[in-house]
Amino acid sequence: MDTNVDTALEGIKEEIIKFRRDFHKYPEAAWGEFRTASLIIKRLKELGFEVLYGKDIINEKYRMNLPSKKELRQNFKRALEQGGIPEYMENMKGGFTSVCGILKNGEGPTIALRFDIDAVKNNECEEDDHKPFKFGFSSVNKGIMHGCGHDGHISIGLGVSEIISRFKNFKGTLKIIFQAAEEGVSGARSIAESGILDDVDYIVSGHIGIKARKSGKIICGTDGFFATSKINAEFKGKSAHAGVAPEKGHNALLSASTAVLNLDAIPRNSEGVTRINVGKLIAGSGRNVVPGRAFMEIETRGETTELNKYMEDYANRILESSAMMHDTDVEIKCVGKSINADSDKELIDFAVNIAKSIKDFDEVIKKASFGASEDICYMMKRVQDNGGKALYMMFGTELKGEHHSVRFDFNEEDMFKAIKTYLNIVEKLSKNYKKIS
Repeated sequence: MDTNVDTALEGIKEEIIKFRRDFHKYPEAAWGEFRTASLIIKRLKELGFEVLYGKDIINEKYRMNLPSKKELRQNFKRALEQGGIPEYMENMKGGFTSVCGILKNGEGPTIALRFDIDAVKNNECEEDDHKPFKFGFSSVNKGIMHGCGHDGHISIGLGVSEIISRFKNFKGTLKIIFQAAEEGVSGARSIAESGILDDVDYIVSGHIGIKARKSGKIICGTDGFFATSKINAEFKGKSAHAGVAPEKGHNALLSASTAVLNLDAIPRNSEGVTRINVGKLIAGSGRNVVPGRAFMEIETRGETTELNKYMEDYANRILESSAMMHDTDVEIKCVGKSINADSDKELIDFAVNIAKSIKDFDEVIKKASFGASEDICYMMKRVQDNGGKALYMMFGTELKGEHHSVRFDFNEEDMFKAIKTYLNIVEKLSKNYKKIS
Protein backbone atom coordinates (compact mmCIF):
# COMPACT_ATOMS: atom_id res chain seq x y z
CA MET A 1 0.00 0.00 0.00
CA ASP A 2 1.17 3.53 -0.83
CA THR A 3 3.15 5.14 2.00
CA ASN A 4 0.94 8.22 1.59
CA VAL A 5 -2.04 6.03 2.43
CA ASP A 6 -0.25 4.75 5.52
CA THR A 7 0.41 8.33 6.59
CA ALA A 8 -3.20 9.31 5.95
CA LEU A 9 -4.45 6.35 7.98
CA GLU A 10 -2.22 7.39 10.87
CA GLY A 11 -3.73 10.86 10.62
CA ILE A 12 -7.34 9.67 11.08
CA LYS A 13 -6.75 7.35 14.04
CA GLU A 14 -8.10 9.81 16.58
CA GLU A 15 -11.20 10.40 14.44
CA ILE A 16 -11.91 6.67 14.02
CA ILE A 17 -11.57 6.00 17.75
CA LYS A 18 -13.90 8.95 18.40
CA PHE A 19 -16.45 7.41 16.02
CA ARG A 20 -16.17 4.04 17.76
CA ARG A 21 -16.70 5.51 21.21
CA ASP A 22 -19.64 7.60 20.06
CA PHE A 23 -21.40 4.60 18.49
CA HIS A 24 -20.61 2.57 21.59
CA LYS A 25 -22.18 5.20 23.85
CA TYR A 26 -25.40 5.37 21.85
CA PRO A 27 -26.11 1.76 20.80
CA GLU A 28 -29.27 0.84 18.90
CA ALA A 29 -30.76 -2.63 18.45
CA ALA A 30 -32.03 -4.25 15.25
CA TRP A 31 -34.20 -2.09 12.96
CA GLY A 32 -33.92 0.83 15.37
CA GLU A 33 -30.47 2.07 14.30
CA PHE A 34 -31.82 5.51 13.31
CA ARG A 35 -29.11 7.64 14.89
CA THR A 36 -26.33 5.29 13.82
CA ALA A 37 -27.48 5.12 10.20
CA SER A 38 -28.08 8.87 9.92
CA LEU A 39 -24.52 9.65 11.09
CA ILE A 40 -23.14 7.11 8.63
CA ILE A 41 -25.10 8.76 5.80
CA LYS A 42 -23.84 12.19 6.81
CA ARG A 43 -20.21 11.05 6.78
CA LEU A 44 -20.49 9.17 3.48
CA LYS A 45 -22.05 12.22 1.80
CA GLU A 46 -19.26 14.42 3.16
CA LEU A 47 -16.76 12.02 1.58
CA GLY A 48 -18.42 12.24 -1.83
CA PHE A 49 -20.22 8.90 -1.93
CA GLU A 50 -23.55 8.40 -3.63
CA VAL A 51 -25.70 7.15 -0.75
CA LEU A 52 -28.67 4.80 -0.91
CA TYR A 53 -30.60 3.91 2.19
CA GLY A 54 -33.98 2.95 3.55
CA LYS A 55 -36.30 1.25 1.08
CA ASP A 56 -33.79 1.81 -1.76
CA ILE A 57 -31.69 -1.11 -0.45
CA ILE A 58 -34.20 -3.02 1.70
CA ASN A 59 -36.86 -5.35 0.35
CA GLU A 60 -39.59 -4.90 2.94
CA LYS A 61 -41.03 -8.36 2.30
CA TYR A 62 -37.91 -10.04 3.70
CA ARG A 63 -37.41 -8.11 6.93
CA MET A 64 -37.74 -10.34 10.00
CA ASN A 65 -38.32 -9.82 13.72
CA LEU A 66 -39.39 -6.21 13.34
CA PRO A 67 -40.07 -4.38 16.63
CA SER A 68 -43.58 -3.15 17.34
CA LYS A 69 -44.68 0.17 15.86
CA LYS A 70 -44.66 1.64 19.37
CA GLU A 71 -41.08 0.51 19.98
CA LEU A 72 -39.97 1.86 16.60
CA ARG A 73 -41.53 5.25 17.41
CA GLN A 74 -39.79 5.29 20.80
CA ASN A 75 -36.45 4.41 19.19
CA PHE A 76 -36.92 7.11 16.58
CA LYS A 77 -37.66 9.73 19.26
CA ARG A 78 -34.65 8.66 21.34
CA ALA A 79 -32.41 8.83 18.27
CA LEU A 80 -33.49 12.43 17.61
CA GLU A 81 -32.80 13.36 21.23
CA GLN A 82 -29.34 11.78 21.02
CA GLY A 83 -28.18 13.61 17.92
CA GLY A 84 -29.71 11.73 15.00
CA ILE A 85 -30.09 13.74 11.80
CA PRO A 86 -33.80 14.35 11.05
CA GLU A 87 -33.51 14.86 7.28
CA TYR A 88 -32.02 11.37 6.86
CA MET A 89 -34.03 9.66 9.58
CA GLU A 90 -37.31 10.65 7.96
CA ASN A 91 -36.76 8.12 5.16
CA MET A 92 -35.96 5.39 7.70
CA LYS A 93 -39.26 5.55 9.56
CA GLY A 94 -40.64 2.10 10.19
CA GLY A 95 -37.18 0.60 10.65
CA PHE A 96 -35.47 0.93 7.25
CA THR A 97 -32.01 1.51 8.69
CA SER A 98 -29.44 -0.02 6.30
CA VAL A 99 -27.10 2.22 4.27
CA CYS A 100 -25.00 1.78 1.12
CA GLY A 101 -22.31 4.19 -0.04
CA ILE A 102 -21.30 3.91 -3.71
CA LEU A 103 -18.07 5.21 -5.21
CA LYS A 104 -17.20 4.81 -8.90
CA ASN A 105 -13.76 5.13 -10.43
CA GLY A 106 -13.68 4.03 -14.05
CA GLU A 107 -13.94 0.55 -15.53
CA GLY A 108 -13.42 -2.47 -13.32
CA PRO A 109 -15.15 -4.92 -11.03
CA THR A 110 -17.89 -4.10 -8.56
CA ILE A 111 -16.69 -4.81 -5.03
CA ALA A 112 -18.96 -4.78 -1.97
CA LEU A 113 -17.77 -4.45 1.62
CA ARG A 114 -20.27 -5.17 4.36
CA PHE A 115 -20.23 -3.88 7.96
CA ASP A 116 -22.96 -4.66 10.51
CA ILE A 117 -24.24 -1.83 12.71
CA ASP A 118 -26.68 -3.09 15.36
CA ALA A 119 -26.10 -3.67 19.07
CA VAL A 120 -27.18 -6.51 21.36
CA LYS A 121 -29.81 -6.44 24.09
CA ASN A 122 -27.76 -6.50 27.26
CA ASN A 123 -26.94 -4.20 30.19
CA GLU A 124 -23.34 -3.02 29.99
CA CYS A 125 -21.01 -3.45 32.96
CA GLU A 126 -20.69 -0.35 35.16
CA GLU A 127 -17.43 -1.05 36.99
CA ASP A 128 -14.20 0.91 36.80
CA ASP A 129 -12.18 -1.98 35.39
CA HIS A 130 -14.43 -1.92 32.29
CA LYS A 131 -12.76 0.56 29.94
CA PRO A 132 -15.89 2.04 28.31
CA PHE A 133 -17.34 2.82 31.75
CA LYS A 134 -14.04 4.11 33.13
CA PHE A 135 -13.55 6.52 30.22
CA GLY A 136 -17.17 7.63 29.95
CA PHE A 137 -18.36 6.01 26.73
CA SER A 138 -20.35 3.04 28.03
CA SER A 139 -23.94 2.66 26.86
CA VAL A 140 -26.44 5.28 27.98
CA ASN A 141 -29.31 3.20 26.57
CA LYS A 142 -30.32 0.74 29.24
CA GLY A 143 -30.71 -2.82 28.07
CA ILE A 144 -28.70 -2.25 24.88
CA MET A 145 -24.92 -2.34 24.37
CA HIS A 146 -22.36 -2.91 21.66
CA GLY A 147 -21.40 -6.32 23.00
CA CYS A 148 -20.17 -7.87 19.74
CA GLY A 149 -17.87 -5.30 18.17
CA HIS A 150 -20.25 -3.82 15.61
CA ASP A 151 -19.30 -0.33 16.83
CA GLY A 152 -15.78 -1.24 15.72
CA HIS A 153 -17.06 -2.59 12.41
CA ILE A 154 -18.90 0.67 11.66
CA SER A 155 -15.76 2.67 12.44
CA ILE A 156 -13.61 0.39 10.28
CA GLY A 157 -16.08 0.91 7.43
CA LEU A 158 -15.94 4.68 7.84
CA GLY A 159 -12.15 4.56 7.97
CA VAL A 160 -12.02 2.61 4.72
CA SER A 161 -14.51 5.06 3.19
CA GLU A 162 -12.41 8.07 4.13
CA ILE A 163 -9.10 6.78 2.84
CA ILE A 164 -10.47 5.31 -0.37
CA SER A 165 -12.45 8.46 -1.20
CA ARG A 166 -9.29 10.50 -0.74
CA PHE A 167 -6.92 8.37 -2.84
CA LYS A 168 -9.31 6.45 -5.13
CA ASN A 169 -6.65 3.75 -5.45
CA PHE A 170 -8.97 1.27 -7.13
CA LYS A 171 -10.73 0.78 -10.45
CA GLY A 172 -14.40 -0.02 -10.86
CA THR A 173 -17.26 0.43 -8.41
CA LEU A 174 -17.15 0.13 -4.65
CA LYS A 175 -20.28 -0.46 -2.56
CA ILE A 176 -19.83 -0.08 1.19
CA ILE A 177 -22.86 -1.57 2.90
CA PHE A 178 -23.73 -0.83 6.53
CA GLN A 179 -26.23 -3.54 7.44
CA ALA A 180 -28.97 -3.26 10.04
CA ALA A 181 -30.30 -6.13 12.15
CA GLU A 182 -27.49 -8.67 11.99
CA GLU A 183 -28.11 -9.89 15.54
CA GLY A 184 -30.88 -12.44 15.36
CA VAL A 185 -30.05 -12.92 11.65
CA SER A 186 -32.99 -10.81 10.51
CA GLY A 187 -31.57 -8.12 8.22
CA ALA A 188 -29.27 -9.43 5.48
CA ARG A 189 -31.82 -11.22 3.35
CA SER A 190 -33.81 -8.01 2.86
CA ILE A 191 -30.66 -6.46 1.35
CA ALA A 192 -29.85 -9.53 -0.74
CA GLU A 193 -33.40 -9.47 -2.15
CA SER A 194 -33.30 -5.74 -2.91
CA GLY A 195 -31.10 -6.13 -6.01
CA ILE A 196 -28.24 -3.99 -4.67
CA LEU A 197 -25.87 -7.00 -4.86
CA ASP A 198 -26.85 -8.28 -8.29
CA ASP A 199 -23.95 -6.60 -10.12
CA VAL A 200 -21.36 -7.40 -7.43
CA ASP A 201 -18.29 -9.42 -8.46
CA TYR A 202 -16.81 -9.70 -4.95
CA ILE A 203 -18.28 -9.32 -1.48
CA VAL A 204 -15.90 -9.05 1.48
CA SER A 205 -16.65 -8.80 5.18
CA GLY A 206 -15.22 -9.78 8.53
CA HIS A 207 -15.51 -9.72 12.30
CA ILE A 208 -13.41 -8.57 15.21
CA GLY A 209 -12.50 -11.47 17.52
CA ILE A 210 -14.67 -14.62 17.35
CA LYS A 211 -11.90 -17.20 16.71
CA ALA A 212 -9.07 -14.64 16.42
CA ARG A 213 -8.28 -13.80 20.05
CA LYS A 214 -4.89 -12.10 19.76
CA SER A 215 -3.78 -8.77 18.33
CA GLY A 216 -1.67 -9.29 15.24
CA LYS A 217 -3.56 -12.43 14.20
CA ILE A 218 -5.79 -12.68 11.14
CA ILE A 219 -7.91 -15.54 9.85
CA CYS A 220 -8.17 -14.95 6.10
CA GLY A 221 -11.13 -17.16 5.28
CA THR A 222 -14.09 -18.64 7.08
CA ASP A 223 -16.30 -21.65 6.68
CA GLY A 224 -18.48 -23.46 9.20
CA PHE A 225 -21.24 -20.87 9.28
CA PHE A 226 -24.23 -22.59 10.85
CA ALA A 227 -27.61 -22.23 9.18
CA THR A 228 -30.11 -21.18 11.82
CA SER A 229 -33.77 -20.45 12.55
CA LYS A 230 -35.02 -18.25 15.39
CA ILE A 231 -38.48 -19.35 16.51
CA ASN A 232 -41.04 -17.73 18.82
CA ALA A 233 -43.82 -19.96 20.12
CA GLU A 234 -46.81 -18.75 22.13
CA PHE A 235 -49.09 -21.32 23.76
CA LYS A 236 -52.62 -20.14 24.45
CA GLY A 237 -54.72 -22.08 26.94
CA LYS A 238 -57.33 -21.14 29.50
CA SER A 239 -56.80 -19.84 33.01
CA ALA A 240 -58.67 -21.37 35.95
CA HIS A 241 -58.54 -21.62 39.74
CA ALA A 242 -55.88 -24.20 40.53
CA GLY A 243 -57.73 -25.43 43.63
CA VAL A 244 -61.44 -24.99 42.94
CA ALA A 245 -61.61 -26.05 39.28
CA PRO A 246 -58.26 -27.09 37.80
CA GLU A 247 -59.99 -29.29 35.24
CA LYS A 248 -61.57 -26.21 33.68
CA GLY A 249 -58.18 -24.81 32.76
CA HIS A 250 -56.00 -25.60 29.78
CA ASN A 251 -52.42 -25.37 31.02
CA ALA A 252 -50.19 -23.48 28.60
CA LEU A 253 -47.17 -23.89 30.87
CA LEU A 254 -47.65 -27.65 30.79
CA SER A 255 -47.63 -27.57 26.98
CA ALA A 256 -44.50 -25.42 26.99
CA SER A 257 -42.74 -27.66 29.52
CA THR A 258 -43.57 -30.74 27.46
CA ALA A 259 -42.12 -28.98 24.44
CA VAL A 260 -38.90 -27.98 26.26
CA LEU A 261 -38.14 -31.56 27.32
CA ASN A 262 -38.83 -32.97 23.87
CA LEU A 263 -37.02 -30.24 21.95
CA ASP A 264 -33.80 -31.12 23.75
CA ALA A 265 -34.45 -34.77 22.89
CA ILE A 266 -34.52 -34.29 19.10
CA PRO A 267 -32.27 -37.03 17.66
CA ARG A 268 -28.99 -35.76 16.25
CA ASN A 269 -28.33 -36.31 12.54
CA SER A 270 -25.60 -38.47 10.99
CA GLU A 271 -25.16 -35.95 8.16
CA GLY A 272 -23.53 -33.36 10.42
CA VAL A 273 -23.63 -31.08 13.45
CA THR A 274 -26.95 -29.77 14.79
CA ARG A 275 -27.94 -27.54 17.70
CA ILE A 276 -31.12 -26.52 19.51
CA ASN A 277 -31.67 -24.20 22.46
CA VAL A 278 -34.68 -22.93 24.36
CA GLY A 279 -33.39 -19.61 25.56
CA LYS A 280 -36.52 -18.12 27.10
CA LEU A 281 -39.72 -19.34 28.71
CA ILE A 282 -42.25 -17.02 30.33
CA ALA A 283 -45.54 -18.31 31.70
CA GLY A 284 -48.12 -18.02 34.45
CA SER A 285 -49.40 -15.35 36.77
CA GLY A 286 -49.53 -16.92 40.23
CA ARG A 287 -49.24 -20.16 42.18
CA ASN A 288 -53.00 -20.66 42.40
CA VAL A 289 -53.80 -19.98 38.73
CA VAL A 290 -53.67 -22.54 35.93
CA PRO A 291 -51.39 -20.76 33.37
CA GLY A 292 -53.33 -19.59 30.35
CA ARG A 293 -50.33 -18.28 28.38
CA ALA A 294 -46.72 -19.36 27.82
CA PHE A 295 -44.12 -17.79 25.55
CA MET A 296 -40.90 -19.41 24.32
CA GLU A 297 -37.87 -18.29 22.31
CA ILE A 298 -36.06 -21.11 20.54
CA GLU A 299 -33.23 -21.41 18.07
CA THR A 300 -32.12 -24.27 15.85
CA ARG A 301 -28.80 -24.55 14.02
CA GLY A 302 -27.33 -26.90 11.47
CA GLU A 303 -24.00 -27.37 9.79
CA THR A 304 -25.87 -27.08 6.50
CA THR A 305 -29.11 -25.42 5.46
CA GLU A 306 -30.64 -28.90 5.08
CA LEU A 307 -29.63 -29.96 8.60
CA ASN A 308 -31.13 -26.81 10.05
CA LYS A 309 -34.37 -27.51 8.18
CA TYR A 310 -34.39 -30.99 9.75
CA MET A 311 -34.12 -29.40 13.21
CA GLU A 312 -36.68 -26.67 12.49
CA ASP A 313 -39.27 -29.07 11.06
CA TYR A 314 -38.81 -31.47 13.98
CA ALA A 315 -39.13 -28.58 16.47
CA ASN A 316 -42.35 -27.36 14.86
CA ARG A 317 -43.88 -30.84 15.09
CA ILE A 318 -42.99 -31.01 18.78
CA LEU A 319 -44.52 -27.58 19.47
CA GLU A 320 -47.75 -28.51 17.70
CA SER A 321 -47.96 -31.91 19.40
CA SER A 322 -47.27 -30.41 22.84
CA ALA A 323 -50.18 -28.01 22.34
CA MET A 324 -52.48 -30.80 21.22
CA MET A 325 -51.49 -33.01 24.16
CA HIS A 326 -52.74 -30.50 26.74
CA ASP A 327 -55.59 -28.95 24.73
CA THR A 328 -53.96 -25.60 24.05
CA ASP A 329 -53.24 -23.71 20.85
CA VAL A 330 -49.80 -22.64 19.69
CA GLU A 331 -48.75 -19.80 17.40
CA ILE A 332 -45.32 -20.40 15.85
CA LYS A 333 -43.34 -17.61 14.17
CA CYS A 334 -39.92 -17.78 12.54
CA VAL A 335 -38.42 -14.39 13.39
CA GLY A 336 -34.90 -14.89 12.06
CA LYS A 337 -33.18 -17.19 9.62
CA SER A 338 -29.85 -17.67 7.90
CA ILE A 339 -28.33 -20.25 5.62
CA ASN A 340 -24.82 -21.71 5.58
CA ALA A 341 -22.07 -20.38 3.30
CA ASP A 342 -18.34 -20.67 2.68
CA SER A 343 -15.62 -18.26 1.57
CA ASP A 344 -14.27 -18.88 -1.91
CA LYS A 345 -10.84 -20.54 -2.05
CA GLU A 346 -9.48 -18.08 -4.62
CA LEU A 347 -10.27 -15.11 -2.37
CA ILE A 348 -8.89 -16.86 0.71
CA ASP A 349 -5.55 -17.42 -1.05
CA PHE A 350 -5.65 -13.82 -2.26
CA ALA A 351 -6.25 -12.54 1.29
CA VAL A 352 -3.44 -14.69 2.71
CA ASN A 353 -0.94 -13.02 0.36
CA ILE A 354 -2.23 -9.58 1.29
CA ALA A 355 -2.12 -10.29 5.04
CA LYS A 356 1.46 -11.53 4.78
CA SER A 357 2.43 -8.27 3.07
CA ILE A 358 1.00 -6.18 5.92
CA LYS A 359 3.64 -5.87 8.62
CA ASP A 360 1.04 -5.52 11.39
CA PHE A 361 0.16 -9.23 11.28
CA ASP A 362 2.52 -11.70 12.92
CA GLU A 363 0.17 -14.69 12.64
CA VAL A 364 -1.66 -15.36 9.38
CA ILE A 365 -4.13 -18.26 9.44
CA LYS A 366 -5.54 -19.41 6.12
CA LYS A 367 -8.99 -20.58 7.23
CA ALA A 368 -11.04 -21.44 10.31
CA SER A 369 -14.57 -22.49 11.12
CA PHE A 370 -16.84 -19.72 12.39
CA GLY A 371 -18.71 -22.13 14.67
CA ALA A 372 -21.85 -19.99 14.86
CA SER A 373 -24.31 -18.25 12.55
CA GLU A 374 -23.83 -15.02 10.59
CA ASP A 375 -26.47 -13.06 8.74
CA ILE A 376 -24.13 -12.24 5.87
CA CYS A 377 -24.54 -15.76 4.45
CA TYR A 378 -27.59 -14.63 2.45
CA MET A 379 -25.50 -11.86 0.91
CA MET A 380 -22.55 -14.15 0.19
CA LYS A 381 -24.83 -16.72 -1.44
CA ARG A 382 -26.55 -14.06 -3.57
CA VAL A 383 -23.23 -12.90 -4.99
CA GLN A 384 -21.97 -16.46 -5.49
CA ASP A 385 -25.19 -17.53 -7.22
CA ASN A 386 -24.67 -14.66 -9.68
CA GLY A 387 -21.16 -15.88 -10.49
CA GLY A 388 -19.25 -13.71 -8.02
CA LYS A 389 -17.03 -14.63 -5.08
CA ALA A 390 -17.26 -14.05 -1.33
CA LEU A 391 -14.78 -13.71 1.53
CA TYR A 392 -15.24 -13.49 5.29
CA MET A 393 -12.30 -12.82 7.62
CA MET A 394 -11.69 -12.64 11.36
CA PHE A 395 -9.45 -9.90 12.79
CA GLY A 396 -7.48 -10.69 15.92
CA THR A 397 -7.87 -8.73 19.12
CA GLU A 398 -7.65 -9.20 22.86
CA LEU A 399 -11.22 -9.45 24.09
CA LYS A 400 -11.95 -8.06 27.55
CA GLY A 401 -15.11 -10.13 27.78
CA GLU A 402 -16.83 -12.73 25.65
CA HIS A 403 -18.99 -11.69 22.72
CA HIS A 404 -22.48 -10.69 23.96
CA SER A 405 -21.28 -10.44 27.57
CA VAL A 406 -21.71 -7.34 29.76
CA ARG A 407 -17.91 -6.84 29.82
CA PHE A 408 -17.26 -7.12 26.09
CA ASP A 409 -14.55 -4.78 24.81
CA PHE A 410 -11.69 -4.98 22.32
CA ASN A 411 -8.35 -3.35 21.54
CA GLU A 412 -9.16 -0.28 19.45
CA GLU A 413 -5.75 -0.35 17.76
CA ASP A 414 -6.81 -3.51 15.95
CA MET A 415 -9.39 -1.56 13.94
CA PHE A 416 -6.56 -0.04 11.92
CA LYS A 417 -5.13 -3.42 10.92
CA ALA A 418 -8.58 -4.27 9.59
CA ILE A 419 -8.82 -0.97 7.69
CA LYS A 420 -5.43 -1.64 6.04
CA THR A 421 -6.57 -5.13 5.06
CA TYR A 422 -9.77 -3.91 3.42
CA LEU A 423 -7.93 -1.11 1.59
CA ASN A 424 -5.37 -3.55 0.20
CA ILE A 425 -8.03 -6.04 -0.83
CA VAL A 426 -10.05 -3.41 -2.71
CA GLU A 427 -7.00 -1.99 -4.46
CA LYS A 428 -5.51 -5.33 -5.48
CA LEU A 429 -8.81 -7.01 -6.35
CA SER A 430 -9.62 -4.23 -8.77
CA LYS A 431 -6.22 -4.57 -10.43
CA ASN A 432 -6.27 -8.39 -10.59
CA TYR A 433 -9.93 -8.82 -11.53
CA LYS A 434 -9.40 -10.97 -14.63
CA LYS A 435 -6.87 -13.23 -12.90
CA ILE A 436 -9.22 -14.38 -10.14
CA SER A 437 -12.66 -13.99 -11.72
